[in-house]
Amino acid sequence: MAQILTLSEALPLDTLLNQVDTHGLTWEILPFTGELPKITGIGSLSDAVSNEIGFLANPKFFDLLQITQASAVILPKRAVDVLPKELPFVVVQCEEPYLLYARISQWFEKAIFADEQRVIHPSAVVSPEATLGQNVCIHALAVVEKGAVIGDNVTIGAGTVVGKNVHIGAGTRLYANVTLYHGVEIGKACIIHSGAVIGADGFGFAPDHTVEKGAWSKIAQLGKVIIEDNVEVGANTTIDRGALGNTIIRRGVKLDNQIMIAHNCEVGEHTAMAACVGVAGSSKIGKRSTLAGASMVSGHIEIGDDVHISGGSGVMSSITTPGRYTGLWPIMEHRAWQKNAGALSSLYELRRRVQDLEKNLAQRED
Repeated sequence: MAQILTLSEALPLDTLLNQVDTHGLTWEILPFTGELPKITGIGSLSDAVSNEIGFLANPKFFDLLQITQASAVILPKRAVDVLPKELPFVVVQCEEPYLLYARISQWFEKAIFADEQRVIHPSAVVSPEATLGQNVCIHALAVVEKGAVIGDNVTIGAGTVVGKNVHIGAGTRLYANVTLYHGVEIGKACIIHSGAVIGADGFGFAPDHTVEKGAWSKIAQLGKVIIEDNVEVGANTTIDRGALGNTIIRRGVKLDNQIMIAHNCEVGEHTAMAACVGVAGSSKIGKRSTLAGASMVSGHIEIGDDVHISGGSGVMSSITTPGRYTGLWPIMEHRAWQKNAGALSSLYELRRRVQDLEKNLAQRED
């Protein structure tokens, strides 16, 4: 099946590639017989049809080159060297095929949105005390409240609410039904997907016996959320505002769908989190780290730079050394868990000692 990213008019392969942002990449179209194909879309090797471009990054999918219908394929030199001389597709040689594919996909997305009318829909409600930059697009039924500052080329999707005194940087796109609470700051070139809620109150309550036994008194959340440039926030992800300080998402962070980041957390530059990750309050995550799906981070701890957490793992104490960490443990009564966890930490050494004892015993028997 062809991919959804398709053009209404085909472009010659070289024309297309010359329009793509390929900074930092080197590519070339290898010699071939006949005319350059005209490209209308991109697709996987298994699903691409004629006039689409595909790519091969993982050697285990090499066999797909024999059946692909793509008109052009991006390949690294190590793959090109073992291909037959006669091929049914044109080869674009690039040592980082996955990255070049990503850049091509960005170009296609821009082409799809190129005909978007940059207007404010009549049904949108925009406060006269909001400040709008140039070329702003606001879709139907969106709300922009008093004191909001919207940068140039920002797109605000249908039904989205931009609260009081929110700042949004140039080139950012908010999809439909995003909610930005008051005082939230969003940087440049960000993408916020549908259903995301940014700046809701953090979970803060003090026990209040003056009302009745077991009652709670709300702690007002007076901080804000600051999201720096080039951040992507997935659908239905929530980022809570700080209680006193701010919740901060540093530049280049990528957040998947249905993630929860609690109040006063900080996420370092270029860190990525997969779906259903939960980060409890006041935790700090360093740069270039990754948290796989459904991993959980306890509150008031610190995860350093270049730390990679496996899916479903629970991080309950700080991690300062780079590397990959995995931890899965059945639920049990807390004191029993503490005792077993302590024993587990010495289990490897105990195993080695048993192996040594068995070896010595065997030698004595011989």
